[in-house]
Amino acid sequence: MPSAIIFDIDGTLIDSVDLHALAWHDAFKHFGHEVSFEEARSQIGKGGDKALPVFLTDEQIRSHGKELEAWRGKHFKSQYLPMVRPFSAVPELLGTLRERGLKIAIASSAKKEELEVYIGIAGVGELIDERVSSEDVGESKPAPDVFGVAVQRLNVAPADAVAIGDSPYDAQAASKLGVKAVGVLSGCFTEKALKEAGCVAVYPGPAALLACLDASPLVK
Repeated sequence: MPSAIIFDIDGTLIDSVDLHALAWHDAFKHFGHEVSFEEARSQIGKGGDKALPVFLTDEQIRSHGKELEAWRGKHFKSQYLPMVRPFSAVPELLGTLRERGLKIAIASSAKKEELEVYIGIAGVGELIDERVSSEDVGESKPAPDVFGVAVQRLNVAPADAVAIGDSPYDAQAASKLGVKAVGVLSGCFTEKALKEAGCVAVYPGPAALLACLDASPLVK
């Protein structure tokens, strides 16, 4: 039985993937780059350090990458953040896990300030033991850094933790560290993509995971 659960948050605990994709699409367009909503959406789950090189050259990143990412952050906060909602049964899921004695962390590619806002939207601030943002690590997902910091802070071995996320990048990051990965379909990726990335099980979302908890990798 695992001793710790590490959650992603965007697309896993809160319904924000499409909104992030729109903000990235708008930001690229603002700086003169044609990146479709679908293309931007396919990269949600990565941090900006990994998403920008998919669409921009090294020269473009040096020229205005930081400015583009900063514009995206402000634009998302003003235009899209008010639309973000939690998925159903999120506090109930985390509360049940805590009652069963499991440690809980949230590990995200979001910046620290953004992560705190998302935790508030999810309503789980009192239910988590640790939180890790992109500012706590050298590289964002799919690098394993955020999960590495999470298991270290939780004082558990990677083999004793389960990571839950909605993107292949979560599963890839967890697998590189030796953490078991479980996927949810509440983001934008298919069950096939999540399993190919390393997920040992996939559920429709947090509510379904709660309903199936006793038969899930989270408790056995």
